[in-house]
Amino acid sequence: MARPNFEGVTSVRPWHILCIACLALPFAVRAEIPADRGEITLGFAPVVRATTPAVVNIYARRVVEAEASPFHDDPFFGSIFRELAPRRPRVQNSLGSGVILSADGLVVSNYHVVGGFTDIRVVLNDRREFDAEILLADEDSDLAILQLEGARDLAALELRDSDTVEVGDLVLAIGNPFGVGQTVSSGIISGLARSGLVTGIARGLFLQTDAPINPGNSGGALVDTQGRLVGVNTSILSRSGGSNGIGFAIPADMVAQFMAQARAGNTRFERPWVGAMGQPVTFDMAEALGLEGPYGVALTDLHEASPLREIGYGVGDVILAIDDAPVFAPEEVLYHLSVAGAGASVKVDGIVAGQRRSDTLRLTLPPDDPPRNTLTTGPQSAIPGLTLSTVNPAVQTERNLPLRAEGVILDDPGRVGARLGLREGDILRGVNGVEVRDAVAAAKALRVATRRLELVVERGGRSMVLRVRL
Repeated sequence: MARPNFEGVTSVRPWHILCIACLALPFAVRAEIPADRGEITLGFAPVVRATTPAVVNIYARRVVEAEASPFHDDPFFGSIFRELAPRRPRVQNSLGSGVILSADGLVVSNYHVVGGFTDIRVVLNDRREFDAEILLADEDSDLAILQLEGARDLAALELRDSDTVEVGDLVLAIGNPFGVGQTVSSGIISGLARSGLVTGIARGLFLQTDAPINPGNSGGALVDTQGRLVGVNTSILSRSGGSNGIGFAIPADMVAQFMAQARAGNTRFERPWVGAMGQPVTFDMAEALGLEGPYGVALTDLHEASPLREIGYGVGDVILAIDDAPVFAPEEVLYHLSVAGAGASVKVDGIVAGQRRSDTLRLTLPPDDPPRNTLTTGPQSAIPGLTLSTVNPAVQTERNLPLRAEGVILDDPGRVGARLGLREGDILRGVNGVEVRDAVAAAKALRVATRRLELVVERGGRSMVLRVRL
């Protein structure tokens, strides 16, 4: 570097020397860690040190029997050759991440990481290993709560209130991408209340982030600069399979509800039931309703037992907000109700019969009424071994059936039913010209059938007739 030329300078003051030194050394080195939020741009090391002990790697495996028949995917020949085809055991493996929620070893991860797996091993950041069992798992939410066996005094993350999260907040994604080991990536919250954008099994409301998320990051932590859990990384939007800077995380409020239900001993995630279908309010609808903009959910269908009917809502009315949080899509309504939980009460703002109003809605579980009366047909039946249940709101919720679904659902077609082409989830509407509305009536009609059998079956919203000679 050329030496400074002081020729012609009559006097050099100390601050002049300092300025010259600054020009010669364009970057000043600092060895200090960030002292406050304002200095966070200097590094994330303190946050990483505090949070990574609570993020774990998950290794899961299970043994499944795979059919060797070339017809196993065929809707017709598959049922015929099912019993003849040899079955070979095959090991399935899964790799993902998880987050420790409590000192006694409660861990949250994605359903697609651990759901259905029986052998689950969890490895902590300090290389300790624990066996784990699933306490609560839900495919629709893509969340699962695990219990580490024999764990105690573990580092755990605090959950951040999802209502305080804003677009632009700095976040870190922590996980085990591609199985290379625990990795940290940084970004910001790119969007709130994303719904209907995530491919895969998850449904609901998501946070969007540009922090790189890759395969193996699933179930890992999305934390803020104070080390609080903002969300659980669940999926990416990508054409190549790698991160394109559009990732999604399940908000911490939903994680908190899962944790509470797991603590209460639930083995199935329970969502409040409103028995309603709706659509987002469009710009034209908003103008007609006198709204400031297009927001809200217009009800398009209501079950006769819907709790919304009890507070005066009907088809055509609009839900504007839940607990003062505006809603823009049906998924947002479901999210807010799920976070509140069954047994709670929420404030519902809406437009009923053209008038704005606020009401208190008591959240309940879907009614198991009329009784489902689950039964299995005996050897005297035309189709023995058929497991049937009466369709009611609880069954509709469990099976993701339409609100108007009625009749008798096939919980298990049995060996004989499968050979006839029946499938689990089929709805039986009629037997030999007699309409059946409950499991008891369906079982009786099958028992008295003698020479012929004609079944009216609904599958995937379509009706078909199955005729069999006995």
